[in-house]
Amino acid sequence: MSPKADQGDASATSRIEGLDVKLEVIVIPVSDTDRAKAFYQRLGWRLDQTPPGIVQLTPHGSGCSVQFGPGLTSAAPGSATAYLIVSDVEAAHDTLVDAGVEVGDVFHVSPDGPVAGPDPQRRSYFSRATLRDPDGNTWLVQEITTRLPGRIEGGLTSFGSATDLASALRRAAAAHGEHEKRTGERDDNWPDWYAAYMVSEQSGATPPE
Repeated sequence: MSPKADQGDASATSRIEGLDVKLEVIVIPVSDTDRAKAFYQRLGWRLDQTPPGIVQLTPHGSGCSVQFGPGLTSAAPGSATAYLIVSDVEAAHDTLVDAGVEVGDVFHVSPDGPVAGPDPQRRSYFSRATLRDPDGNTWLVQEITTRLPGRIEGGLTSFGSATDLASALRRAAAAHGEHEKRTGERDDNWPDWYAAYMVSEQSGATPPE
């Protein structure tokens, strides 16, 4: 292969990696549109305006929506699996139960398989609960507070709702309290410390000491 071909491949790769696209909607297979619509509205998801024959709902704080309706997919009803990300899986579980939604008990993954209760260290990605719609489509409610490196671009920090922002501020406050204990003095520059900590949670970077 010639050097020019190598340069062309590298240029094409660079361009495609820089292509800005956003995951907007996923289609889930259901057998009864009205029943599914009622279920997802009971979860508190917003009913969006759509063309006739399409039902679209968006979870609070989410940039991605779900759609269903006749003829949208050939997949068997109940065959979809997806994740719902929360900052506190126990609080999310209790809120769903209080709303009359059937959701499985909180568990965490381990080398030996699922174990009852949240992860003892409350590590991101480990604590979950299972939610299924009337057709059996599975939603794994997963607790994530700190992202693995590279999952979110380092210069991008965003919060989908006031609730998520408040949770992040509480975690930053708790971590900053430990920071002041280590240094033995009050940190008057706490706003910058909070900001650096909250960015590091989302980007997977090393948090401030």
